[in-house]
Amino acid sequence: MNTTQPLHHTVNKYFLWILAFILLSSVTSAHAEDPALKRVIANVQDRYEHTVDLKASFIQEATIKSINQTVTETGVVYLKKPQRMLWDYHTPSQKKLIINPEKAWLYVPEDNLVYVQDARQILSSKMTVRFMIGVGKLEEDFHISFTDPHHVDKDGHYDLCLLPRSNELGIDKLFMKVDRQTSFIINFSFADIYGNTTRLTFSDIKTNTNIPGGIFSFTPPQGVNVYHVP
Repeated sequence: MNTTQPLHHTVNKYFLWILAFILLSSVTSAHAEDPALKRVIANVQDRYEHTVDLKASFIQEATIKSINQTVTETGVVYLKKPQRMLWDYHTPSQKKLIINPEKAWLYVPEDNLVYVQDARQILSSKMTVRFMIGVGKLEEDFHISFTDPHHVDKDGHYDLCLLPRSNELGIDKLFMKVDRQTSFIINFSFADIYGNTTRLTFSDIKTNTNIPGGIFSFTPPQGVNVYHVP
């Protein structure tokens, strides 16, 4: 059984959304000269800088291009500075991805499995570390632009396109939708180099609710098979 693939693949996938928040924490200017674009980024940056923790419901849609199949999952995500997150899946099946500065766990109850890895291995990429510690800069790692000349979609939300300057994350491009009224990121999607896409839509977003730090640690239930990923 390949125990490395599930954890690495899962963490990389969910890190990309967190990247959208963390990379904005130290953005000082957009790559483009468009004043409207700079204003949108500054507003999201301000929202992030005043966020200590965050809770939101999510819908995840992952499409595998080779078989033209989409899998839809729902749950709740919790983020807390620094370097803590929990993705708690509710449907169609339960699972949890938990990361803190020391450890990462992927718990799949229906398989009676827990994958465990040192968090330093998960956060080993140069780009990941830069953003997790709050020193990443949008203009250094991405080309950013509005996806539409009118800047907004039919619902009035801002649509942004981020093109990575390197292929470190194995993605082609990222799209980010920002609520025009609240500056919350309400949708985030990306495509990998094979054309597979993942879309995350967020609702019921709450910030600074003093999320307890204990939820970002995990003790495997008795009888569950535990695999330690090198």
